[in-house]
Amino acid sequence: MTFEEIGLHELVLEGLSCMGFEKATPIQEQAIPEVLKGRDIIGCAQTGTGKTAAFVLPILNKILEKDYKNTSTLIIVPTRELALQIDQQIQGLAYFTGATSICLYGGGKAGDWKEQKKAMDQGVDIIIATPGKLISHLIMKSINVSTIENLIFDEADRMLDMGFYEDICRIISFLPEKRQNLMFSATMPPKIRDLAKRFLTNPFEVSIEISKPSEGVLQAAYLTFDNQKTPLISSLIKGKDEYKSILIFTSTKRKVNDIVRSLRGNNFEVKGISSDLEQQEREDVLMAFTTKKVRVLVATDVISRGIDIKDINLVINYDVPGNPADYVHRIGRTARADTTGVAITLINPDDMYKFRNIETLIENEVPKVKLPEVLGDGPEWRKTSSKGKNNNGGRKKFQGKKKFYGKKKH
Repeated sequence: MTFEEIGLHELVLEGLSCMGFEKATPIQEQAIPEVLKGRDIIGCAQTGTGKTAAFVLPILNKILEKDYKNTSTLIIVPTRELALQIDQQIQGLAYFTGATSICLYGGGKAGDWKEQKKAMDQGVDIIIATPGKLISHLIMKSINVSTIENLIFDEADRMLDMGFYEDICRIISFLPEKRQNLMFSATMPPKIRDLAKRFLTNPFEVSIEISKPSEGVLQAAYLTFDNQKTPLISSLIKGKDEYKSILIFTSTKRKVNDIVRSLRGNNFEVKGISSDLEQQEREDVLMAFTTKKVRVLVATDVISRGIDIKDINLVINYDVPGNPADYVHRIGRTARADTTGVAITLINPDDMYKFRNIETLIENEVPKVKLPEVLGDGPEWRKTSSKGKNNNGGRKKFQGKKKFYGKKKH
């Protein structure tokens, strides 16, 4: 179905045309007409399905048709990266509509507060905010949400995972009771359904099944002990000039720093991004990676859904994600828009059970590649043994060739 067939305003269609969009994705095709009818929506769809436009487009349509005089729309997101990404999409899609938006998030410069308040005082149509920063503005009474008619939660599951449930309830207590509520989530665990029951009224449900990874993604996995991981990454990318943009996901801020330090020691152009950085630093790092000034970006899971960078050639999961759906999100950073890419996962003995769950979700067994001989032997793949145990029933340390890589564990 085309956007014109959906019945969007001609100025919204003009913006879509300039961006090269003509046909709606499945979630857009199902959700947009219901949003335009004024119904509450609960939508389940993964990154890359076009769900941001599924709520932005009908909201822009409503702004044009209703000619709101005050702020009408509040979008709540878990991270500043996602807030900025949505704001950028709004700016592109709203180019011909005259609709305005602003991002509210923590970790910015000292003068951001005054700039944000000034912008809101002058009038803005759409506010995109992280929960903590929004609550700060609400407490200081520097923001007026009494005119909000459209409330949107994006990446609702991630917000609950990050402990924002109470913050969400507090924010909603400031809002008018009469409003349209749209909730979008990559997964639909029971806690999301509970949240929807509490705040949504007779919602229309849109569920786009978590798709299998794109056929353009070449998947592979290495069975490794932890001290083999970083040397393995170095060997994988050394001399591979075709990998111009490499994204490495890991589970902790400390690991980000360790990986960056080790790869820099091998003369790779690499930067890390985590919540340890100030907002401006994080934006600078993302810009350097986007513009190919930095070849390798090491990141924590905090940006796995918020990052929107095209032409990533290689995604490496330094750690296996705990949620199988997050695996699909992570490797979905490559092979976008009909391109091709490579996704590699490093699996230690404790993470084998997680990877088995991933293979169950994607209904495919990912090839296990033999480690380079210089790294020695890795652990053996176990399909049925218990979590975190080796075949002898205990935890196993690296016992490959005598050559030792990385720091010794004491």
